[in-house]
Amino acid sequence: MKRARAEVLNARKLGVYHSLTLVAPEVAERVRPGQFVSVGMPPDRAFLLRRHFSIHQASRRGGWAGTLEFVFDPRGPGTAWLAEVKAHQFLDVIGPLGTAFAYPKKLTNCLLVSEGHGAATIYFLSQELRAQGKRVDMIVGAESHEHVFKPIDGKRLSQTIAIVTADGSLGERGSVLDALPHMVEATRAQVVYAAARRPTLRAIAEFCMERQIPAQVAVEEHMACGIGMCFTCTVPVIRKDGSGYDHLRVCTEGPVFNPARILWDRWMGDEPRMLPTPPEGFPVVRTWPG
Repeated sequence: MKRARAEVLNARKLGVYHSLTLVAPEVAERVRPGQFVSVGMPPDRAFLLRRHFSIHQASRRGGWAGTLEFVFDPRGPGTAWLAEVKAHQFLDVIGPLGTAFAYPKKLTNCLLVSEGHGAATIYFLSQELRAQGKRVDMIVGAESHEHVFKPIDGKRLSQTIAIVTADGSLGERGSVLDALPHMVEATRAQVVYAAARRPTLRAIAEFCMERQIPAQVAVEEHMACGIGMCFTCTVPVIRKDGSGYDHLRVCTEGPVFNPARILWDRWMGDEPRMLPTPPEGFPVVRTWPG
């Protein structure tokens, strides 16, 4: 983890999304797909917390060496401010943070599934897998054609791709879950990677467990500190020995998890959610986000 004063090299609008490319070699050279960066907000604004973004690209060599890119959908005051950032401004960046996707050791058929701007994370993963000789196929889903992130890049980065939209404005009408059974069979997928909304990830987890297909998912949760101190972004995860479960931090032990070990009912609020007890020496957080 490094902290950098990163210059904005490029600021773009990509449909409904925004993209910022930063010059931060001390961060970019360490990044792997699935990890994220923490971006500071301006001190003269009414922002208490940093904002956290999954990394879309990281260039370690060539003309773009030392740069990284993240994509976001401006929905709140923090991301709305970032949407107005221009080239040559500077941002306070910490990263890379969190765990990355694990790569198969053997040549493997990989199916990558995403919703909305989750595709930004998945495209980065696809580049790395293909560089290792893995076969990559994709399912890219969104609400409408405006929310499908860079579909041409998706086609370029996959052997085959299924694009689905809820309103049928691009690709097939439906959801990624509608396309999942066919794509798994057609591509003979041996591992599934996913970055999507929580209910979709849960359904993918159930599908893969039923068929005994290994899977990894990148989850989203509200974060405060982003570095593991506040314990506000925890997920209930079954221990490897099956003896119980622990509340693991999305920012530290995640955001990539084995979905078969997540207690989805408890995490999604189907069971009462309780504040975990942090280890001795950590500050106790008395509030719990809804």
